[in-house]
Amino acid sequence: MTASSFTFNPRTEAETIALGVKIGSLLEPGDVLAMSGTLAAGKTTITKGIAQSLGVEDTVTSPTFCLVSEYEGKSMPLYHIDVYRLEGEEDFMNLGVEDMLYGNGVCVIEWCEKVKSCLPKKSIFITFTPKDDGSREIKIENWSHAGIK
Repeated sequence: MTASSFTFNPRTEAETIALGVKIGSLLEPGDVLAMSGTLAAGKTTITKGIAQSLGVEDTVTSPTFCLVSEYEGKSMPLYHIDVYRLEGEEDFMNLGVEDMLYGNGVCVIEWCEKVKSCLPKKSIFITFTPKDDGSREIKIENWSHAGIK
């Protein structure tokens, strides 16, 4: 299947989590989700849905201060990385992310624009744009799995 892009417009936190559940159900080991968007745009919220779909039982929170959170899922691990506080790509690579980016789990990276050149070419890019009415536009690019619509 060729890579495609899709746009979704969830209006509530529950709808954003549900989209994350749908995305998570289609992911495979080694998938990298590279997320960008403003503070409070929904990046961690959608990650909660992805985690739920992977069978993660722990509470998912933003890894802003710890930088990397690793969750054990029933189907595969989830690596949740927040690069907001990093100076750049060298700091990112010094976290030891290669095993996460090319491993047997799913890697979610918030603030990916800071480390874009370090990401695998097959990364799935998700852009969050808050709207004035409180909804979000969530654009998914480079999606190569069936069933996202």
